[in-house]
Amino acid sequence: MVNRAAKISFRKTAYVAIFCALAVVSSGVSFPIGPTKVFPFQHAINVVAGIMIGPWYGGLAAFLAGLLRIAIGTGTIFALPGGVPGAIIVGLFYRWLRRDWVALTEPLGTGFIGAGLSAYLGSPFTGGEATFFFFQSAFLVSSIPGCIIGLLFVRVLRKAISVDTWEEIGG
Repeated sequence: MVNRAAKISFRKTAYVAIFCALAVVSSGVSFPIGPTKVFPFQHAINVVAGIMIGPWYGGLAAFLAGLLRIAIGTGTIFALPGGVPGAIIVGLFYRWLRRDWVALTEPLGTGFIGAGLSAYLGSPFTGGEATFFFFQSAFLVSSIPGCIIGLLFVRVLRKAISVDTWEEIGG
């Protein structure tokens, strides 16, 4: 017999795969800005994942999606530091506040933490030309509309999914 913790862990792992697949499939909709490819749907998925499956599983989904996007050429190395912090921040804020509007905190993770990591780690890839403010501008152009889309997705999902199922998922 499978215990409850293993069942929840398996379910969240399955959701990680679903969110990762959604991000990769929709990654054709990106806009090049300098060395980055900004991708609003990644941020929308970060919001939904952070709220539904929590900060760590949401961050894992963003990380795996970033790796796959890099592998298939629809993402750059900046998909990793640009995506993962947003999902983690949303998940942490949701754990603390339990309000859907925490979706709007995704740009904090992406636009500040992600931009800082990208500027620091990405400097060798850009010849030192891309600064924190460059990455911040590029990431905010993507994450602000993305978090709004994600908030709308969460609202629609709440209406479509029963309360018991929502709680069972982890949201």
